[in-house]
Amino acid sequence: MSPFRKKKSEKSFPVKVCTLDAELEFNLQWRATGRDLFELVCRTIGLRETWYFGLQYEDSKGFISWLKLDKKVQDQSIQKDPQSTVSFMFFAKFYPEEVAEELVQEVTKHYFFLQVKQAILSMDVYCPPEASVLLASYAVQAKFGDFDLDTYKPGMLANEDLLPQRVIDQYQMTLDMWEERIRVWYSDHRGMSRDEAEMEYLKIAQDLDMYGVNYFPITNKKETELWLGVTPLGLNIYEKENKLQPKTTFTWAEIRHISFDDKKFIIKPVDKNSPNFVFFSQKVRMNKLILDLCMGNHDLFMRRRKPDSMELQQMKAAAKEEKQRRQIERNRLAREKQLREEAERERANLEQRLLQYQEEIRLANEALKRSEESADLLAEKSRVAEEEAILLSQKASEAEQEITRLRLTAMRKEEEKVTLERKTREAEMLTARLVEDSERRAAEANRLKEELLRARAAEKLAKEKLLDFLSRGSFTSSATTSPISSVTTLYSSSLSPCLGADLSLLDADVGTSPDLNLTLNAYDLANADTDQLSLEIEKERGFCLEKQKHLQHQLRELRTEIAVLKVAEKQTEFDQLHSEQVKLGENKYSTLKKSKSGSTKSRVAFFEEL
Repeated sequence: MSPFRKKKSEKSFPVKVCTLDAELEFNLQWRATGRDLFELVCRTIGLRETWYFGLQYEDSKGFISWLKLDKKVQDQSIQKDPQSTVSFMFFAKFYPEEVAEELVQEVTKHYFFLQVKQAILSMDVYCPPEASVLLASYAVQAKFGDFDLDTYKPGMLANEDLLPQRVIDQYQMTLDMWEERIRVWYSDHRGMSRDEAEMEYLKIAQDLDMYGVNYFPITNKKETELWLGVTPLGLNIYEKENKLQPKTTFTWAEIRHISFDDKKFIIKPVDKNSPNFVFFSQKVRMNKLILDLCMGNHDLFMRRRKPDSMELQQMKAAAKEEKQRRQIERNRLAREKQLREEAERERANLEQRLLQYQEEIRLANEALKRSEESADLLAEKSRVAEEEAILLSQKASEAEQEITRLRLTAMRKEEEKVTLERKTREAEMLTARLVEDSERRAAEANRLKEELLRARAAEKLAKEKLLDFLSRGSFTSSATTSPISSVTTLYSSSLSPCLGADLSLLDADVGTSPDLNLTLNAYDLANADTDQLSLEIEKERGFCLEKQKHLQHQLRELRTEIAVLKVAEKQTEFDQLHSEQVKLGENKYSTLKKSKSGSTKSRVAFFEEL
C-alpha cells in the first residue's frame, strides 16, 4: 500500500452558535468536544474571560441545558436531526460580584450588557419604572453616541425597544412622553463612549434584586413551596410569592460540600456543629443544573479571594494600558475639538465683522452718492438762477432805454404829456419791480453759490471721513486716484486683499497653530499623561459617592413625577413588593445583610420551619 495514500476524511456536522448580536456557523468534527466548540466560539469573538460564559441548548426532551465541555458534543443530549443544523446560544452562565472591578475586556462587558438588557426588557429581571428610564438612556447613548439636537427627530427613540412592556402598560403615558423623559437623561450623557455607557448600565443593573439570580422551585422537609436562588455570593431562599427579598442566605464561604441523591439536595456547611441544609427539587435533571451552577459559582467565589493568576494580571495590565491610551486619546480629541470650536467661533466673528464693515461701506457710499446728487442739483439751481438774473438785468436795461425814449418823445409831443406821464409812472413801477426782482434773484444766486460751496465742502469732508474710516478698518489703497474713482474701486482694490489675508490667517490658525502643535506635542509625553490620568482616576473615585447620591435623587424625582399617572389595577406583585421595600427604606444589600444574620445553624433551622 502506498504510504502517500490520503487518509479518509473525518465526518463533520454543521453547528450554529447564536450570540446576542450575531450568528456564527461552524463545521464541527464528529469527535469534537464541547470545549473544542466553546474555545472556537471564544477565539472567533475575541473573548478571553471565558469562565463567565457557556453554550446553552434545548435538549431532546425540551429542557434547557448547558453544553458540557469535557464530553463530545455528539454524546450529549442534543437534538440530532441530520436535516437540520445543531444550534446553541452563547450566554453568560455566571455573574461577577462587582462588574466594575472584575470585568476586564470590552467584549466581555458588551455581552453582559446585551444579556442583562434582554433580561430586563423580557421582564425576567424586575426593574422599577424610574430605573428603567435611566437604563434606557444609557442604552441609547451606547447605540447612538452623543445627543445631537440637529440630527435628533421626535419619535426616534419611541421606535426603539427600550422599556419593559410592563412599565409602559401600567402608566397613563404615551410613547412620546416616555421618550421625552429618556431624552432628558440621554442628553446628560454627552461625551460618554459606548463601553462607558454599557458599564454604567451594568453598575445600575447589578443593584436590582433579581440580577444574577438563577431561580429554581424547591420544597423543604415540611413540603413548603419555596424558591432557591443561586447567586455569585451564595444560595438565597425565597418565599413562593416573593422573588425579590430572600428570607435567608447561605454564602459560599460557609458551604463545604454539595451533593444530591435523586430529588434530595444536600449541602454540608463548613460549621460541623450545624446540620446539613436539605431541600427537594421537582426533577432530577434540575438537580444536575443546580449542582453545575453551584460548583461554578463557588469556584469563582473562591478564585476572587485569591491573588489573580498571571493571565488575569496580564489582561488587567493590558486593559489598564488601553484605558489610559484611550483616555489620552479622548483628552487629545477633546482639546482638538475645543480648538476647532474656538477657531470656528473666531471665523464666525471675523465673518460677522466683515459683513459689518461691508454694510458700513455700503451706507457710506450711499451717503456719498446722495451728497454728490445734492451738489449737482444745487449747481443746476445756481446756473438757472444766474441765467434768470442775467435775463432780468437785460430787461431792466431795456426798460431804462424805453424810459429815456419816452421822455424824449414827451418833450416833442406835449399833447401826449398826460398819457406819457401815466405810462412813465407805470414804467417806473414796472422798473422798480424788475429791479427788486433782479436784486432778489441776484441775492438768491449768491445764496445758492454759498450753498454750493458748502455742499462741496461737505462732500470733501465726507470723502475724508470715508478715507479715514477705510484706513482704520485696514482697507488701504496703494494708488492715488480721484475721490469718486477711489470709492468706485474700493471693493476691488482694498476689500479683496484684506479679506483674503484675513481668511488665510484664519486657515493658518486652524491648520498650523503653534499652540495646537505644542498641545499635541505635550500629549505625546506618555509618562506625564499616565500620571495625570492616575490623578484623575483617584478624583473620580472620590466623587463616586456624591454621584450615587445625585443619581438616587434623580430617580426619586422621576418616581414622584410619574406616580400620579400610575394605573393601580395594572401593578404587578413585584411592583407592590418593591413599593413596600422603598417605603421601608430597604434595598437589595440591606435585605441580603438581614438574611445573612445569625449563625449557619440558626438559618438552617429557620429554613426548615418555613
